Amino acid sequence: MTNTDPNFPAVALGTWAWGDSGESGDGIFGSRITEPDVQEIADRAQSSGLTLWDTAAIYGMGRSETVLAHALRDYPRDEYQISTKFTPRIAGDGENPAADMLEESLARLGTDYIDLYWIHSPADVARWTPHLIPLLQSGTVKRVGVSNHNLAEIKLAAEILGEAGFRVDAVQNHYSLLYRNSERAGILDYCTEHDVSFFSYMVLEQGALTGVYSPDHPLPEGSNRASIYNTMLPHLKSLTDLLASIGNGKDASAADVATAWAIAKGTIPIIGVTRPEYIGDAVSASGLTLSRAEIDEIETLADSIGVDTRGAWENEI
Repeated sequence: MTNTDPNFPAVALGTWAWGDSGESGDGIFGSRITEPDVQEIADRAQSSGLTLWDTAAIYGMGRSETVLAHALRDYPRDEYQISTKFTPRIAGDGENPAADMLEESLARLGTDYIDLYWIHSPADVARWTPHLIPLLQSGTVKRVGVSNHNLAEIKLAAEILGEAGFRVDAVQNHYSLLYRNSERAGILDYCTEHDVSFFSYMVLEQGALTGVYSPDHPLPEGSNRASIYNTMLPHLKSLTDLLASIGNGKDASAADVATAWAIAKGTIPIIGVTRPEYIGDAVSASGLTLSRAEIDEIETLADSIGVDTRGAWENEI
């Protein structure tokens, strides 16, 4: 099992969808998210102890960070943690593009430090990882992680940071019942051995594993996620039915069971929150215990489905 930092909640809250343009979600998620919704989400989360917020400069080209800052404006800074990201593919050409992007994120987030700062994609590990070192030295960034890196890239980043007296504190990769590549590649084992927290994103595969959607009730048409997942829904029904069946015996939903599975695997799921009620779901999932037999049954069925949910932005792990 990977090590979970005691300072991190069992579940982190993702704000990718908050970066959709305007007040309502559009192209990626097809969700309508209003300012009152966001505020209620933040208030419920903070009162529930789910206080780690994951965002990125590239989400809506800064809009997600801006919306998050507004939602948290009345909370003392030491009552929540911010996880945001440096994305090499939108980097500028300054002396330290990571520092430049961080400065812009700090301004949007209304803070003078980031709790957990990520390199969002590997690109060129030897080129970009050293740019994190002065950010750590200054204290502007408290801890750093790498996202969408394979095992060799994680090890190289750890070596570069280690030479300066720092470390890779966390790894963030796509990880779900349908996409266990990080587990099979040995990344989860590496994280356990080196006391590195593993954050799993897309645990619910953008809603496809929640049990809410089915061939008769597909994801919102016109959204990117609908174009990716709606054709998979007939193949996923047996799995979501099993998750729902297990959940029925535990007063939990299919989504709760899928999230609890990720927690049982020693990861910290990042759950996208587009509705206030999702906070209660995250709390429920964090308190749900699955037996070894239930985990084996779920994984065996998931493995038999054989769909590929790797994102277009992801390199092969």
